[in-house]
Amino acid sequence: MDTLPLFVLPMVLMPGEIQELRVFEPRYRQMLDDCLLDEKNFGLVMNDPFQPVNSWDGPRQHGCEVEILHHETKGSNHFLQIVGRRRFTVVHVVNPALPPMDDPMFESHVDDDGLFPDLQTLLELIPEEVGHSKLYISAEVEFHPLEESTSVEQQEVLTNILSHVLHRIGAVLRIEDDLLVQWVRERVEHSVSEDALSVYTVSALVVNELEAKQQILACATVEEAVEELLHHAAMNREEE
Repeated sequence: MDTLPLFVLPMVLMPGEIQELRVFEPRYRQMLDDCLLDEKNFGLVMNDPFQPVNSWDGPRQHGCEVEILHHETKGSNHFLQIVGRRRFTVVHVVNPALPPMDDPMFESHVDDDGLFPDLQTLLELIPEEVGHSKLYISAEVEFHPLEESTSVEQQEVLTNILSHVLHRIGAVLRIEDDLLVQWVRERVEHSVSEDALSVYTVSALVVNELEAKQQILACATVEEAVEELLHHAAMNREEE
């Protein structure tokens, strides 16, 4: 079993998906320092407000390992380009050392401008009985094994779903028919293959609803993920 620092957000990252993050909270700045220093990845998990961890939103059960592709610092902000890697299941959550900044324990440490303490001050506020100094949530996780390839039939399903969405986008943008056909064909060829990641690549492109993305990410097999994506696509077509 592996231990991962967790970035808990109202966000779902798919394997192979590239996104950008801005890091500014003290707990995540500490986490980023730890990851960069040790050259290790972290996990990105959708938040669950109904399962709090030391008064913070807790993590959902399924998440995605994150690799940092690029890191840039501007003032107190860190800007990251990240890519999703392996899916994982959270087995055991490790509580952060401190609660959120709106906890009563911080009232005397907020200045007149509403600014919260710096990282060093926060570390000094950690009770001795906590036993560690990590401000962020971490967890013991089990990574999902490398998945099987997609079948020809599954590739056809993914191609149809992606083509339909891209044609709708093209119609809204009023792209000329010849250019639209070429654009759709190139995008599909780039996104759909026998690689099992294809289902997550297509999902990242066509699914906007967080809960739907989370359900696809949590599927045990590629077959289940394709079925879940197909169900989502069918519901969207009924609403068109």
